[in-house]
Amino acid sequence: MKKKVLVVEDDDGLRGLYKEELEEEGYEVLTAKNGKEALQALGKEKPDLVVLDIVMPVMDGMEALGRIIGKDKTVPIILHTSHPGYQEDFMSWAANAYLLKSADLSELKQKIKELLERKRQEGNAG
Repeated sequence: MKKKVLVVEDDDGLRGLYKEELEEEGYEVLTAKNGKEALQALGKEKPDLVVLDIVMPVMDGMEALGRIIGKDKTVPIILHTSHPGYQEDFMSWAANAYLLKSADLSELKQKIKELLERKRQEGNAG
């Protein structure tokens, strides 16, 4: 069964790129433009992992992060941003990973794979 990845990104071009690249990796990709849409998708779709941009309109990634964790503590979250300064924000420590955006998505893909694998192992251990 395909793993569902929710990509939360306000930039249309990037959102399309991530969707395409992650679908090529064999994931089912859900997308949201902001934190509010992400929370709606989380309620309906139950993604296996969330890739979350930080700087977005309506509801930013930090607020969304807190709310996602409030709803579902088990879903791994990757903060994916072009702003390194947020790494100092203690709220970002609640995420499972913090990656800086890059034109090369191999680091993101690797991290998604790692976190899903870890989640699977923890699920089996329970």
